[in-house]
Amino acid sequence: MTTVLSADWVLPVEGPPIEHGAVAIEDGRIAAVGTVGELGEGTRYEDAAIVPGFVNAHSHLEYAVYAGFGDALTDFAEWIRLHTERKWRIGWEEYVDIARLGTAQLLASGVTTIGDCSYSGAALVAAAELGLRGIVYLEVFGSDPGDAMSHFSSLRERIAPLESDRLRVGVSPHAPYSVSAPVYRACAELGIPLATHISESESEVRYLHDGGGAWSSIPWLVEPVGTTGTRLLAREGLLGPNVLAAHCVVVDDEEIQILAEHDVAVAHCPRSNAYVGCGTARLRELREAGLRVGLGTDGVSSTPSHDFFDELRAALMFARARERRPDALTATAVLELATLGSARALGLDDEVGSLVPGKCADLAVVSLADSAYLPWEDPAGAVVFGGAPDRVVATFVDGEARYEKGGFEWHELTAAAQRARRAMLAAPAGDAPAPAAAAVGPRAR
Repeated sequence: MTTVLSADWVLPVEGPPIEHGAVAIEDGRIAAVGTVGELGEGTRYEDAAIVPGFVNAHSHLEYAVYAGFGDALTDFAEWIRLHTERKWRIGWEEYVDIARLGTAQLLASGVTTIGDCSYSGAALVAAAELGLRGIVYLEVFGSDPGDAMSHFSSLRERIAPLESDRLRVGVSPHAPYSVSAPVYRACAELGIPLATHISESESEVRYLHDGGGAWSSIPWLVEPVGTTGTRLLAREGLLGPNVLAAHCVVVDDEEIQILAEHDVAVAHCPRSNAYVGCGTARLRELREAGLRVGLGTDGVSSTPSHDFFDELRAALMFARARERRPDALTATAVLELATLGSARALGLDDEVGSLVPGKCADLAVVSLADSAYLPWEDPAGAVVFGGAPDRVVATFVDGEARYEKGGFEWHELTAAAQRARRAMLAAPAGDAPAPAAAAVGPRAR
């Protein structure tokens, strides 16, 4: 059976915008993209645009209720310590409740695919229940490869029944300051997608060099390595096309070339980097070097919300401000960054990221009714500047509506997640065991 969706505009990304456009869907895949005259009207969305589902290249669904934790602390090290201590206070059910809310928020923002770094594995459970696509990278920490792989195996065993072609498991050695080179090597030897945090802040780079600065007070870090994370991983032969590096804010020209030479992908998270005072990534230089760059929200621990339209606008405005040029990043370019760019970064661009025949029917319908952007002039600009979660009419994954405006029982999702937030705020922060020892499974209730 063929389903047709149509709107004022269809923005395929791989190809020019189509006025009075339509998308035909068969068996969960895009069968054709064209005009209403060619494909028929089907289900019509007035004053709206159909775009590829957004691809969130770096998220932490399990942090959806962490907003404001440690706001304006002096250094990123203080922020990450507080954030980590609080998440050790809750168990499996709370992680799942929070991840469900985060998943719903992303679907409501037009996101259909994630590259999620998951502390507990609960992100895969929530994504499977609510219909997101993507890769869930299970986080590991510490210096000992045996402990790290045991921890990874315990997480994966719990969620293994939910793995599918739509939801795949990866591994996330957290960062060079929290994971040793031997653990990185053990992760790489798994032969699955790998995501890590690289050079997010100047203070972490200093710690890696000489052990100094604010990071020296955090008890669960690995020993300093005398160089940057990028150079360490390159020296150890641990960079490659299977690696997704989140942030890359504090990287020099040589490091950008190292990343490019090894075909490492980068997840750009502009709001997060700004919110915690880490700076602004060198987006122009990363793209000009030929790196596969995608866009990510990071977690609501370090960004105000899962509003992906805000992320689009932040990427565009920060790029223009950094380069002092209004054409440094256009609306069309940032829309591609958030769809096909992120899909390439995750290695999923054969399946998602654009509206072309044969790809999965993952798309979002964005209404611009009663906005300042009608009548239409530039449809990409209207979506980027005028879009918002409350303007998303529907989000489809595999041709199935996984979100329709007003469709979620938000009060149930938010009540459960807020109970978890209350538990994290219930006691003052204190020292806790290192993350590798903080096994999630035994604390499940």
